Amino acid sequence: MRRRNHGAPIRAAMRAAGMAIPRLAAKTKEIDPDGRGISASYIGFITGSGETAREECSDRAAQLVAGALDQEVEELFEPVVYTLRESTSTRRLATALQGDAPAELPERLMTQTELAGFLRMSKSWIDKEIQECRRRGETWPGLIYVGGRRRFDPIAVLAGQGRIRDSA
Repeated sequence: MRRRNHGAPIRAAMRAAGMAIPRLAAKTKEIDPDGRGISASYIGFITGSGETAREECSDRAAQLVAGALDQEVEELFEPVVYTLRESTSTRRLATALQGDAPAELPERLMTQTELAGFLRMSKSWIDKEIQECRRRGETWPGLIYVGGRRRFDPIAVLAGQGRIRDSA
């Protein structure tokens, strides 16, 4: 799930309920059927507005936060839907990479933060993978520099990860 308005509705609901992060974490434990709840640090990532804030969280976390704040999930979060232009169920390279035709830019490039969320990996993992490819004299699949900034073609990244997995 993705926070609405960068978490502003969550923070407003916390203020209205008179809850700080530690109390909200304890409340999620109280209402969790498994009794686990959500840690205070994860609550901080979900509710924060600084650099460490996360725009996305698990469905379970969204449900527990909304329940603890006595709000509807849809008031605080929205579902995340990723749509790829090409099927990932077949083992083949992206169409733009096949044949002699020059590779076209995808409909939308992702930032490193967006790609990390899409792959469900950390930004530091992506950095390490890029550095490892540079060490071997290769370019990480899907990496494109736009005005000195890194952008990623998600289809090429997935295809490259498939080749790495198949060769292992």
